[in-house]
Amino acid sequence: MKIRILVACLAMVGSSVAWSAANEPIQPIPAVKVTNPALVELGKKLYFDPRLSKSGFISCNSCHNLSMGGSDNLKTSIGHNWQKGPINSPTVLNSSLNVAQFWDGRAKDLKAQAAGPIANPGEMAFTHELAVSLLQSIPGYTAEFKKVFGSDKVDVDRITQAIAAFEETLATPNSRFDQWLKGNRKALTKSELEGYQLFKDSGCVACHNGPAVGGNSFQKMGVVEPYKATSPAEGRVAVTGKDADRFNFKVPTLRNVELTYPYFHDGAADTLSEAVETMGRVQLGKKFSPEENAKIVAFLKTLTGDQPSFKIPLLPPSADSTPRPTPFDK
Repeated sequence: MKIRILVACLAMVGSSVAWSAANEPIQPIPAVKVTNPALVELGKKLYFDPRLSKSGFISCNSCHNLSMGGSDNLKTSIGHNWQKGPINSPTVLNSSLNVAQFWDGRAKDLKAQAAGPIANPGEMAFTHELAVSLLQSIPGYTAEFKKVFGSDKVDVDRITQAIAAFEETLATPNSRFDQWLKGNRKALTKSELEGYQLFKDSGCVACHNGPAVGGNSFQKMGVVEPYKATSPAEGRVAVTGKDADRFNFKVPTLRNVELTYPYFHDGAADTLSEAVETMGRVQLGKKFSPEENAKIVAFLKTLTGDQPSFKIPLLPPSADSTPRPTPFDK
């Protein structure tokens, strides 16, 4: 009889743990399921290929460095001819979970986003036409396009489809926080759990929620107190034309946030502590004590998951007819 009661009690405890995890505002990052490995492999090569830039020096990985949390750790990125970018480079990790791409959401998905930097004169400074003709001149690429798509036709649609397919694999599951959500009560320390509770009680989860802990809405930067940005970017208004969207930016994901400094659309916060202090003040009207700040930062560091692991691609060599880069041309 006592054994049956003990088993029943343990079952109740187990269901309580499962219920509480299911009702948390943050959910675990799902593992990636690759359905077309050949398309992903092609996309990986294009992601790392600097020949898609005018200089032959800048690739997608330049600003979204997969050795640095999918960002470049610069306040604003460096474009063609050392041009200073207007905005901080967001991480590409878990970006498939975003409601849209870019800080202002002007690209509806990763495929649409991939086309932008190639033709942007301040970034890769190429054109789509030149990118297509360059890839068509490389036998290794045309053979791979034929393998993936059934013909050796190269166009922007196929280029961006492949890059997006690779980027969709850049998820970071199995963070310590995810382990805790899945029932491992020892995955987090007392201080980290207290930081998570502060994160919830203070209202941070109103914007930073879901599997990506953000990325799923647009919010005004400076709700309680105006935010004095060092960037000219004005957010969503550039897309919608509505004044109500001025200074509304896509809420950044907090996954792997300890790796993706500096913070905010203007890169103004160098450290997580500084970011927490600023967010508390301008978004919540709250001043965190040093102890509270440290606990929230400790929690945020538990959101670092398994980083993408793969073999760096060997890019197909240029042919004699392949146009050579012009790195010093304006």
